[in-house]
Amino acid sequence: MNIYSGLRYTTREINRNYKIKVAGLVDGSKVNTLVGVSGLLELVGVEMANKLLDRAFRCMDDKQVCKLRRGLKITFYAC
Repeated sequence: MNIYSGLRYTTREINRNYKIKVAGLVDGSKVNTLVGVSGLLELVGVEMANKLLDRAFRCMDDKQVCKLRRGLKITFYAC
């Protein structure tokens, strides 16, 4: 099964428009790095990624910060 199935946007469209930075705790270790679409899907899943991407594409600012309850902060920087 393809990990991108169910995603509303193409990976080309996402990577062309945004740099995605993830900061916080993942499996007990601190993370502060840029990720691609596959890294985002691995961390939050397709449904949550769709919600975050909808929010990022609606935003008119240079960056959109999304803070999840589990201590993860995902920032979308417009390219």
